[in-house]
Amino acid sequence: MSSSTVTLVEVAPRDGLQNETTLLGTEDKVSLIEGAFAAGLRRIEVCSFVNPKRVPQMADAEAVLSKLSSQVFEGAIGLVLNERGLDRALETPLQEINYVVVVTDTFSQKNQGMSVAENLVVAKNVVERASNAGLRVSITLSAAFGCPFEGEVAVSRLVDVARVVGSYMPFEIALADTIGVAVPIDVKRRIEAVREVLDPTIQLRCHFHNTRNTGIASAWAAVESGVAHLDASLGGVGGCPFAPNATGNIPTEDLLYMAERSGFSTGIDVQNLFPLIELLQSRLGKVVPGLLSRAGVFPRLDG
Repeated sequence: MSSSTVTLVEVAPRDGLQNETTLLGTEDKVSLIEGAFAAGLRRIEVCSFVNPKRVPQMADAEAVLSKLSSQVFEGAIGLVLNERGLDRALETPLQEINYVVVVTDTFSQKNQGMSVAENLVVAKNVVERASNAGLRVSITLSAAFGCPFEGEVAVSRLVDVARVVGSYMPFEIALADTIGVAVPIDVKRRIEAVREVLDPTIQLRCHFHNTRNTGIASAWAAVESGVAHLDASLGGVGGCPFAPNATGNIPTEDLLYMAERSGFSTGIDVQNLFPLIELLQSRLGKVVPGLLSRAGVFPRLDG
């Protein structure tokens, strides 16, 4: 482990809500984002610029952004799936975007309507245009472990895509287990393989789903492999609307508890997140998957 800190990217306002049948109102989204920022979460995925007919949960992206306080934009992230989405993002105060490259062709067609090869061309354009406009650009390699349509993704396939994406020099590349199939040994193997083809200045981030109850274990394996940036979602809400049965992100609060008790600094008092989880449960009308807000923080012995 090369770092004593773990930085969480809070994805509940986007990845968390995009797969919910209940639509949160703009004001509730703003409360969620502002509350997460006040609790110490500095990188927050606040919206996505997608077709509202396909993802109606994200139809109010610009309205949400118009109501956020200026300080939130220092670490606010907008998801972009194509150049039309980038056009929209460039008209907002966002300083960072995340672009998605799915590593399998079938899923890429369903997610973004183009092959992987076609998407890599678009990704290069997005990185160049956004960087020229002064934005930070990260790229998520989606289905980096397994595809709901093509099965397990070969490490060589992931490496090939990562090599091309890395040549565009985004500041960060994220490996996403979109359908929650990874186990710790997979995580360590793929992180090691991808690192070998990336410029060492490119930051690595990981995104895990808890579909098969291995998300937290996979996150810990990433930390052990030296990855200090992890995605998580308040309450563990979320999923991908274009990936069948891709339920549940790893819960922010549960991951924080594990990291803090393991000696890592996160800069967040996890108990300050509990009211936000209550807000989510109230508005979504269900109990969220995360466990810590129900079990409570277990106190340490003094000294």
